[in-house]
Amino acid sequence: MSSITIASWILGFVLVVMTLLFIFRIVLTWYPQISLNRLPFSLIAWPTEPLLIPMRKIVPPIGGVDITPIIWVGIVSLLREMLLGQQGLLTMM
Repeated sequence: MSSITIASWILGFVLVVMTLLFIFRIVLTWYPQISLNRLPFSLIAWPTEPLLIPMRKIVPPIGGVDITPIIWVGIVSLLREMLLGQQGLLTMM
């Protein structure tokens, strides 16, 4: 097994987990009474918040709805496709 294959598996796992965390974060925005400082919700907020804070400065809420997790799902999905998809950079190596 080559190092590129191992790196592809690890990167694929990380990108899938980040996509799922952002999707969970989208669902949590539907329930504003939930505190993101309490377990198990802090496990979702902790890895996603550092990426959402700078994006919120660029993209303000639209109609009171924070759309930055949706943008990050798109970004992570695009990265996964570009790197690990059928025609991805790591797949072609």
